[in-house]
Amino acid sequence: MSNVGTRTVLVVDDQPDVLEALRLVLKGAGYTARMADSPESALAAAAAYDPDLIVIDMNYDQDTTSGEEGIVLLDRLRALRRHVPILAMTGWSTIEIAVRAMQHGAADFITKPWDVKQLLATFEKHLNSGRGEDHNNERAHATDLAIARRIQQKLLPPNEYHAAGLQFHCAFLPAGDVGGDLYDFFELDEHRVAFLLADVSGKGMAAALLVATLQATIRGQREIAADPGVLVERVNRLFYQATRPEHFATMFFGVYDARERMVRYVNCGHPPAVHVPHTGEHTLLKPTALILGAFERSNFPEERLPFEAGDRLVLYSDGVSEAGMDEDDGWALDAIRVLGRKNGQSIAGSLAAAANARDAQMDDITVLEIRAE
Repeated sequence: MSNVGTRTVLVVDDQPDVLEALRLVLKGAGYTARMADSPESALAAAAAYDPDLIVIDMNYDQDTTSGEEGIVLLDRLRALRRHVPILAMTGWSTIEIAVRAMQHGAADFITKPWDVKQLLATFEKHLNSGRGEDHNNERAHATDLAIARRIQQKLLPPNEYHAAGLQFHCAFLPAGDVGGDLYDFFELDEHRVAFLLADVSGKGMAAALLVATLQATIRGQREIAADPGVLVERVNRLFYQATRPEHFATMFFGVYDARERMVRYVNCGHPPAVHVPHTGEHTLLKPTALILGAFERSNFPEERLPFEAGDRLVLYSDGVSEAGMDEDDGWALDAIRVLGRKNGQSIAGSLAAAANARDAQMDDITVLEIRAE
């Protein structure tokens, strides 16, 4: 199947033998396989990896017959990844659960035991249908928004990255077809890596164009990126000159030097980053400067953060901090404290999924997690 490329399939099942069997089938067919053994890990993986197709079992340990856990998971996954087709997996004896799954928006169902040839044909059918758009709208990719979405996905870096002794994990959930959040990371040399999370004003196509403008402006100044304050000052001036007065952006920009075990950063009106040390209390890295684009000339003082092996830094957009504003606005920090105790678990995917579940998503949700080795 040479046309599979790098498409990713997320499989959710609480039976290890089923996961392993499907992993081998997917690997043999050339897909990238992601596995989850519970509804909770499925939501975190869906947020973190942006799969092209999701396959979920409908019964789990807590309820092995009714399919209710599967239906709840299906509803949450559909809210999390609106454009991704979801296939329900069930046995012949519980075919009525598959019917309910279709009523809740599943694109198709797979019966156990499966025929491998038919299974792969079903995968290809839905992977080629336009990431889950209705079949009566198969030409949606020809529209401006569909083109913009594909372009934006190519402009953003992979959601997993490794450089200069840091591991990066990012979860990005745009509120619409295209988003106004920007995450990026790039190496300066073998010892230093730059990273950022930004949020531009507005929504839709206009915000996506601002994101592209900001990303190009920052990457065009790589020769001075080792000095965050200098870079951000120049980026602010160029961004101000290139956009209208009502356009602005918040941004956290940092540079890590592995020789010094130090992060130098500037926070331009962005939600506080959270330093999760391997020992000790969490620290909030609050704004150090004004937002980008407010004034042509502003000062952008930088701060320094010792960043030792085992430490984590969590950046997020206001789509996370403002999720469920009618409740306590410190919920994100509380969630990070809890997730930070689970060293093997991705904070990025779990926090993004939790923010999405708190309320109807009105803004882009982006979480960038950085770990020091």
